[in-house]
Amino acid sequence: MEFSKLIQERKSIRGYLNKPVPRELIEEIIEVAKWAPSSMNTQPWHVYVVTGEPLDRIRQGNSNNMMQGVPPKRDFPMKEQYEGVHRKRQIDIAVQLFDAMGIARDDKVQRTDWVMRGFRQFDAPVSLVLTYDKYLEPAAISQFDLGAFSHAIVLAAWERGLGCVINGQGIMQSSVVREHAGIADDQNIMICIAMGYPDHDFVANQVKSVREPTDGFVRYVGFESSVQA
Repeated sequence: MEFSKLIQERKSIRGYLNKPVPRELIEEIIEVAKWAPSSMNTQPWHVYVVTGEPLDRIRQGNSNNMMQGVPPKRDFPMKEQYEGVHRKRQIDIAVQLFDAMGIARDDKVQRTDWVMRGFRQFDAPVSLVLTYDKYLEPAAISQFDLGAFSHAIVLAAWERGLGCVINGQGIMQSSVVREHAGIADDQNIMICIAMGYPDHDFVANQVKSVREPTDGFVRYVGFESSVQA
């Protein structure tokens, strides 16, 4: 698939078939994704590919903690509440998803169930947990690298018929993930990626987020003088 088509067609998948993903296919995806850009070739990423019983224990631990009101605890600071235009965009995609799923604004039960799906990593058969070494802190550039790596993973997966969603909810209880994925104490958990075969009958999978017009966030500097010259 051409890159332009691939990046525009990919979308977040939040419903999966109950079908295992072959380890060989995941290995192929990671082999491709590791060529993502990396600052000064540091390649700061580690990947824990989790499935089966360990992933079920992570789902259960995340869900139990959140239902019991255990505060989220990540391995790095994150802004918990967006504001302004960023909050609006967050709400817009939530409205798209709730409309598709037929979840009414005042339906607290269904809304709670939807939120809990995120903590269960959307019941995907595989979760890729991405980490980096703690000694890299302050790790903004390493986190940037892991973002590029994450994008490469979801594109390589999509090209091979797999769906993904980059899922911040899945690592909000980092101690649960660390315990059941066997993550070393000298690593920080950055993000997880739910992965599996898309369930095309799951209506939320038809939702595609909207992107802003490029003239709203791009500024071209120096081009007028270059043309005149």
